[in-house]
Amino acid sequence: MFSPVSDLSNLRILISNDDGVNAPGIKVLERIARSISKDVWVVAPEQEQSAAGHSLTIRRPLRVRQLSRRRFAVDGTPTDAVLLGVNLVLKGKRPDLVLSGINRGSNLGEDVTYSGTVAAAMEATILGIPAIALSQYITHPHPVKWATAEHFAPDIIRRVMAVGWGRNVLMNVNFPDAIHSHVTGIEVTRQGKRKLGDNIVERADPRGEPYVWIGAQRAEERSTPGTDIEAVCRGAVSVTPLCFDLTDRETMRSLGSVFP
Repeated sequence: MFSPVSDLSNLRILISNDDGVNAPGIKVLERIARSISKDVWVVAPEQEQSAAGHSLTIRRPLRVRQLSRRRFAVDGTPTDAVLLGVNLVLKGKRPDLVLSGINRGSNLGEDVTYSGTVAAAMEATILGIPAIALSQYITHPHPVKWATAEHFAPDIIRRVMAVGWGRNVLMNVNFPDAIHSHVTGIEVTRQGKRKLGDNIVERADPRGEPYVWIGAQRAEERSTPGTDIEAVCRGAVSVTPLCFDLTDRETMRSLGSVFP
């Protein structure tokens, strides 16, 4: 169990993301973190790594580039960035909390299995550090409402840290595509159903060779009460505890009769 923390002012906070170290969302998250604590560090991918999932680079060397006193870029995945942030950049001064995001776009339903934003938080959790992934839902062609995330995130971070949670659990927070005065509330939700990749576009390049794009269209269940998707689409902030222990206990018990 990660112990509850009521005073966050002395926490060492590590920030990462999957949109890249220069993305607008991570700059918003830096401001949020600095409103909570003065001990804030950034270690994030050099380039965008959206949909990288929980991938780790083991087939080539990685480079860590220092951008400023407490900002570093890694030419790898979000998982690489957090792993190196904890074990290299902050070696000997372990962070107390990892924040990942703020992602440009939501991470709802099955998105969490592809998401580099969630993967960065997952890596921190595996390393024994409480972690929160934060994402901002967008609806094209509306501008990204970063101010909504910036308005609600500090209070949400303080509240969840005051509760504490299991060591196999990370927090996944999604902000709706609404200005903060129109947000309907903050709701604790479960993971909904949402599948990426149903829209596959086939084309030919200038040489006539075929290729495909996996499109962004999603088949999703927006009307199921209690889910992250339904809450965010209704204008609420969703807070979903995700457990990375993928063992299904019920099936395990059933298999006990087959393999006694």
